[in-house]
Amino acid sequence: MRFHTKIGRSVAIAATVMGLGAFSVAAAQDVSPEHLAAAKAALNALGINSQFDEILPNQADLVQSQMTQVYPNYHSLIDEVVTDTAIALAPRRADLENEGAQIYANIFTEEELQKLADFYNSDLGQKFIQYGPIAARELSQAGDIWARGIARDLNQQAQEELNARIAEQTGSTPAAE
Repeated sequence: MRFHTKIGRSVAIAATVMGLGAFSVAAAQDVSPEHLAAAKAALNALGINSQFDEILPNQADLVQSQMTQVYPNYHSLIDEVVTDTAIALAPRRADLENEGAQIYANIFTEEELQKLADFYNSDLGQKFIQYGPIAARELSQAGDIWARGIARDLNQQAQEELNARIAEQTGSTPAAE
């Protein structure tokens, strides 16, 4: 279930990032510290900030793997260098959280962000985070099944009606093409 939760959150992040084109840099200067704090609280309640925690370790593993392929005899040294470098870069993680808060602050008012944080911190909000992606997937599947049934019935019924009208006009049933 954690996999589905991550998918749902990732979709929310992607949708938010895609919508950034509508907001100007000038708007970023108008956001109060309280507004940014509310945005951070909403991001935390949604669990989005915790997803950012995986970026640096994942990238460190990737770099370490790539370097080990090039310098296989230096695995221990590569591990040490990559770990030290990753630790030195770790403080930049806060920049990403601040950018995420700025994005949300540009989209939502401080009051809206507080309401979002309250909701997603509630039992219902947590349940929505956990099961919302599952419900969305099942709803999409139900829509696909319904669409196929409608397409089948529409085709069949329209064909029957067309045949009846052609027969009425010509006095004979048309040959199927």
